[in-house]
Amino acid sequence: MKVRHVLLMVALSLVVFAMLAACAPAPTPAPTAAPPTAAPKPTDVPKPTVASSSSAASSVASSSVASSSAPAPTAAPTAVPPTAAPVAGDPYKVGFVSSVTGPVSSLGIPERDTALMLQEQINKAGGIKGADGKMHQLVIITEDDASDASKATLAAKKLVEQDKVAVLIGSSGSPASIAMADYATANSIPLISMASASTIVTGADGKEKKWVFKTPQSNIPVTQVQADYLKAKGITKVASVGVNNAFGQDSRAAMKAIFPGTGIEILADELFQPGDKDFTAQLTKIKGLNPQALVIHATSAEGATLTVQAKQLGFTVPIVHNHGIGNVDFINLAKEASEGILFPIGKLLTYKELPDSDPQKAILAKYVADYTAFTKGAPISTFGGHGWDAVMIAVKALGDVGSDPAKLQAFFEGGGVKNFVGVTGIFTWTSSDHTGVAKESMVLNEIKKGTWVYVAPADYKNMPDVK
Repeated sequence: MKVRHVLLMVALSLVVFAMLAACAPAPTPAPTAAPPTAAPKPTDVPKPTVASSSSAASSVASSSVASSSAPAPTAAPTAVPPTAAPVAGDPYKVGFVSSVTGPVSSLGIPERDTALMLQEQINKAGGIKGADGKMHQLVIITEDDASDASKATLAAKKLVEQDKVAVLIGSSGSPASIAMADYATANSIPLISMASASTIVTGADGKEKKWVFKTPQSNIPVTQVQADYLKAKGITKVASVGVNNAFGQDSRAAMKAIFPGTGIEILADELFQPGDKDFTAQLTKIKGLNPQALVIHATSAEGATLTVQAKQLGFTVPIVHNHGIGNVDFINLAKEASEGILFPIGKLLTYKELPDSDPQKAILAKYVADYTAFTKGAPISTFGGHGWDAVMIAVKALGDVGSDPAKLQAFFEGGGVKNFVGVTGIFTWTSSDHTGVAKESMVLNEIKKGTWVYVAPADYKNMPDVK
């Protein structure tokens, strides 16, 4: 019975399976693989055809059809090549002589420091771009002449013959500069002096020395400002005392050339020797003549001692110096005796009082900021400004004409230095003027409470206003 039941269940299962299989849809056949399509043959690019006027329309139509049927592939963008680094040229060498030691060191130190500052600035900016399109590092080789003319000549010789410099700058004092000028002339090398005597650049024949130029004002415009002050004050009788060297002689010669023509009589013209420390004899003689003003021709060290002794002897008349005392050393040495001293000078010491429209003001402000930062607070000096002018004029020339000495000389006096805005003034050098700055570059200053104060021409008659 049980066996029959099992067989019956198996038979029913087979029937159900057969019925399900009959109801299932037929399987979908696999798709037939398409035969590979042959790649189209490339179309030959037609050679350019010059269309005749009769077939122009059909040519244009054919061209339009061809263009619409197969657009030309877009070209890949061209890669921009990297910018080439500037090509380096040989360094431009400048020989720089100043009086870092000795009696004129108060002039020479700021001059040297200014030169080193400019070398650093220019080279950090990439150097000097020459006319050859190359970038040239500036190499300033400095030498100390110890305030000695013979050492200045030896330094110039070393710089030219051993170091092969293209141009010389130096020196701080007039005697050393004259000695260097003789060497530069004999060896056909351009020299830019930082001293003021006109005899540095002008020969005994009255002509400018071909190879020699300078940046400080000559003593003629200095004396013209002095004369303007004295006339405004109503002064007609003065006495003079000056150092017996090239600087003092040049300043005294300017005084003798200018004062008489303006109605100012020179009662005495006394001398002292470089390095002198006692001026009692000269001052006593002058005091006995009762001048209305005392004019002094000296640089800071001797000028300060002379000023102190004049006030100790009871001089109460205005004391007028030339531009040889344009640094703080004079004030530090003369101390209280510096009060009320008047002197013509470039605009640097009182640049803040200039109008913003003055073309030098921006240059002066930048120089003061740069020099103060470079020297970590050293006092400003007009002598450093003479160094700035000399180096920057040399840099301009090197960039324009290269390092050939003859080309540099031709650049200097042939129009290359025209309306050059410097620290000392606005320069224009010509074949007949190797200084190129005039009276307009100068102002009158008074020393008051240990610093310099600008004196406007309208106030000349009231100065000095301290004793």
